[in-house]
Parts: sequence; structure tokens; C-alpha cells
Amino acid sequence: MNFIYPQDLKAKPNMWMWNLRDFAIIGIGTLIGAVFLIHFHWLAPLGAIAVFAFVTIRFDDTTVMDYIRYAVRYFITTQQYFEWR
Repeated sequence: MNFIYPQDLKAKPNMWMWNLRDFAIIGIGTLIGAVFLIHFHWLAPLGAIAVFAFVTIRFDDTTVMDYIRYAVRYFITTQQYFEWR
């Protein structure tokens, strides 16, 4: 049986550029951050949620956090092998 939904109902649910789970975390975190900003004049929770929202942006099944992880692995943690001839 084929469905009209992408990948025959096997794709993860997305909301704009985020997974549905990440979008829910961003929404709840924004509400909590707004409460902290209004009552305590503290901007750190909104900043943390903005950073989380940026690193969880998803393009073609790869997040910004995955890209940063790949870059750190390539440039810092794995040994580069060069052979001169």
C-alpha cells in the first residue's frame, strides 16, 4: 500500500526546519525563557534556546550540530595521514 506522505510513512515528522521533538523543545523553552525574562530580567535561557534552535536546524537529514561534529572530528580528533612521494 502506498501513501501520499513522503517515504511511505517512514519519514520522521518535521515542522519547518526542525524535527517535531526539537520544535517542541524550542517552543517550551521559549515560553520558560520568556517567563525568566519577564520575572527575573534574565536573558540566558532565551540565549540557550536560540543556540539550540540554531544547531538543530535540519537540511537534507543533516543538522548543523552534525556538521560541527564532523568538522571537529576531521580537523581535531582524527589523525590526518599524508604520504609524500
